[in-house]
Amino acid sequence: MSAPVSTARGWRGLHPAARVTIVIVLAVIAVNVGLQLLDSTTRGADETAPRSSSFSTGSTGVAAWAELLRRNGASTSAVRGSLDDEGLAVDSTLVVLDPDSVSGEEERAVRAFVDAGGRLVAGGASSTGLLSALLDRSPDWSPDGVRRVRPDGDAPEVDGIDVVATEGDGSWEELGETEPILADGEVVVATVAEVGAGRVVMLADTSLLQNRLLDRADNAAFALQIVGDSTIVRLAEGQHGYGDATGLGAIPGRWKLALVGLALASLVGAVAAGRRLGPPEDEARALPPPRRAYVDAMAESLERTRRPVEALAPLQAATRARLARRAGLRPDSSEEELRAGAIRLGWSATEVEALFAPTADDAAVMAAGNALARVTGGERA
Repeated sequence: MSAPVSTARGWRGLHPAARVTIVIVLAVIAVNVGLQLLDSTTRGADETAPRSSSFSTGSTGVAAWAELLRRNGASTSAVRGSLDDEGLAVDSTLVVLDPDSVSGEEERAVRAFVDAGGRLVAGGASSTGLLSALLDRSPDWSPDGVRRVRPDGDAPEVDGIDVVATEGDGSWEELGETEPILADGEVVVATVAEVGAGRVVMLADTSLLQNRLLDRADNAAFALQIVGDSTIVRLAEGQHGYGDATGLGAIPGRWKLALVGLALASLVGAVAAGRRLGPPEDEARALPPPRRAYVDAMAESLERTRRPVEALAPLQAATRARLARRAGLRPDSSEEELRAGAIRLGWSATEVEALFAPTADDAAVMAAGNALARVTGGERA
């Protein structure tokens, strides 16, 4: 039973700044742990990552496709930051799916890559700008899709494929100079085109490569065949917001949140420990000094005067006034009347004399003090 009491006393004994810092740090840790647990129990994967990102294990990511390519002998790597000529080897396949944006310089670099013999897999509604930079007549994207498509034609990308499942997220219309390879009647989902010495595979619906559908129908086989004979697959991630970050820029967002929380806790702790705008509040009420200290101080003051007669004259006057009240005399009673009154009250001759005679020595001072004590006993000062 004593342990909780000891713990509570230890907590209360900490400096307020320490207590505030500990509480904020624990709160930040609890929030992060709670988010992780909620994420793992409700989804089990990261659904906040960009669509069609190879870094995402969420339903719309393509991390499973990248792993499938690796397990089948391909070397995969993420292209962070901008696409440029130096990073695009013609014996590789470049994948650009659902890009946020592609700059004009990047479009020219991709065009040069494909013209030189590279293979491009592009897809999603936002890829039409890149495709228009590669083709004189590129296909137009439509939100009308279908759930299941079959091979259309005899392109090597669909060799041996029976059916591919999609989420029906889109299709190509007005195919331009491209040839369909996956369709359901008039609804075309995938096309191909020769550009220079290279080849471009265009997917109107990227869901067929995503984690949620890769294990359905013949999706996995199609996902392997669209990279052709390439053993090097480069997946563009700069267009998903992943730049060539270093230092603080490479820190994950949740860790940044935790660091901000810790910095806030440190700031609050510093403010709590710093000097306040005024005196600190006392933990207990200040008590007046004991009377003995007052008496000692008065004695020292009287000693320094070197004039005991003048110093004790007010004491004698006050004692005579109290004696008159105690003896029932008038305030202006004569010395004889006061002496007679003191004798009636049982005062000693020394005490009576101390009321009138000058205090020449310590004995007279003590007698005057005893006389005052007699008249103040039981009487409110």
